[in-house]
Amino acid sequence: MVRRPVAWVVAVVLLAEAFGVAALNWFMGVVVDRQDMSLAGLDPHHMSMTAKIGAVVFGLYFALCALVALLVAVRDRAPAGLGRILLISVAVVHGLLGAVAWGLIGWRAFLFMILVLALVVLLLMTYDRAEGAGAAAGGGAGPGPQGDGTRPEPEPEPAPEPGPRKDTPAAGPVTPPAPTAP
Repeated sequence: MVRRPVAWVVAVVLLAEAFGVAALNWFMGVVVDRQDMSLAGLDPHHMSMTAKIGAVVFGLYFALCALVALLVAVRDRAPAGLGRILLISVAVVHGLLGAVAWGLIGWRAFLFMILVLALVVLLLMTYDRAEGAGAAAGGGAGPGPQGDGTRPEPEPEPAPEPGPRKDTPAAGPVTPPAPTAP
């Protein structure tokens, strides 16, 4: 069972990223504020506040995504609704950040972003496969009568009575195909 450990790893990585991204953006806001320089006529105070607001917004976004992964790990159920949308969006964000990191930072940052992307996609895909197989075999997901999350084997259907098959046409004279050439 690889689902729960992957969900735990994704939760820890996204929470660490939330703090890292928030701290980096906050630091950039402080640096811009202390330099007291304008960029193309922009007020340095506005640039500083924008960087700090971005720190809070992106930090909360990654923390919320980490919370969704944590809930998936604790409940051992696939994310649904808004949680699923958040995990898909964080996968897309890591793909885009990986592409930018390749050009601006280097291959190590690219590798980290793609590794996180792969973990999030693995989290989403393993729960899809297990839920789909459980729904097809047992009629849905959830704990069975044992309370351990497994369902009893379904009883086999009785074999059909031997007799004439209804899906074959009745035997009759076979006519050859009509010629198509004049």
